[in-house]
Amino acid sequence: MLQRLSAHPDAIPRARRLIKRLAGSATSLMGTRGCMFTFHRAAPSAIWDRLPNRNFYLDLGFLDRLLSHLNQSGWKIVTIDEMQRQLADGGDRGRYVNFSVDDCYRDTYEDVVPLFRRHGVPVTLFVTTGIPDGTLSLWCAGLEDALLQRDRVWHGDEAIILSSPDSRRETYTRLAREWDGPDAARHYTEFCLRNDIDEHAMHWKHAISWDMLHELRRDALVEIGAHTIMHARISTCTPQAATVELAGSRERLRERLGVVPKHFAFPYGRSGDCGERDFDLARQAGFLSAATTRKGIVRKEQDAFSLPRNTLNGAHRSLAMAELHLLGITGAAARILGRV
Repeated sequence: MLQRLSAHPDAIPRARRLIKRLAGSATSLMGTRGCMFTFHRAAPSAIWDRLPNRNFYLDLGFLDRLLSHLNQSGWKIVTIDEMQRQLADGGDRGRYVNFSVDDCYRDTYEDVVPLFRRHGVPVTLFVTTGIPDGTLSLWCAGLEDALLQRDRVWHGDEAIILSSPDSRRETYTRLAREWDGPDAARHYTEFCLRNDIDEHAMHWKHAISWDMLHELRRDALVEIGAHTIMHARISTCTPQAATVELAGSRERLRERLGVVPKHFAFPYGRSGDCGERDFDLARQAGFLSAATTRKGIVRKEQDAFSLPRNTLNGAHRSLAMAELHLLGITGAAARILGRV
């Protein structure tokens, strides 16, 4: 059912009307609730089809439509602070949505925050501090950029001809799969040298900077949260290393921005990426909440250190699919299928 709706959302208006009726019924039955959306990067609709790693992006045109739809449908878009206050109060049976951006890239500054600003609604930025510090390799972004801009790249002694969007996507998938792991940065550096790519310049073509973040933190519509130093999978870290990633990112944001983040988001964020030990470590690091990427909705009884978030990416370009997230249907389906 979910696949059919997401594949043909605009061709089935009767299903759309049914979802809206279900949403109205769910509101009366469920009372005050929140839904958290998250994504990483955003791109204009005009180039989305050409992106080699397009599922890592959210279509800006769709995001624009979604923000308008939520405003018109009675959902209030809020910070995590505000959502937690409203859910704790629980008196007005309201519906609250939080949007968060993980990692944070240059397009967060140039495209995403300005779009939220035009709608007059807030957004939460979960910053991986190694990005503005320049210590975290942005190999995914650099590889994608090279494949998008060039007609041929060298992979070792192999010349790869890039003649179409499909060939670029296939090459990205193959190389990313081959590189993924602890040696990814080394593979990327070798790729840059072989293809005469300035790795430093490529980083800052895509990275958000501390100057950009300093400007954003003064914006009343921007909430700053932490997302580790080096985008570590916390469940694989020793307690000591995990604490460095958690508390260290919080302290680094305080040092550079004068902001003490209250909220944290786990990189990757599924059940295998963070668990009870990690939720406790986030609490001990001084945060007031921690977010995962497990699908679902947030109600009053939700543990603040295992908040569910629904990921929006290139495959999510329909309001019908967003409404399924808002109802909690995708979260229920994920739990039934064991995809948490």
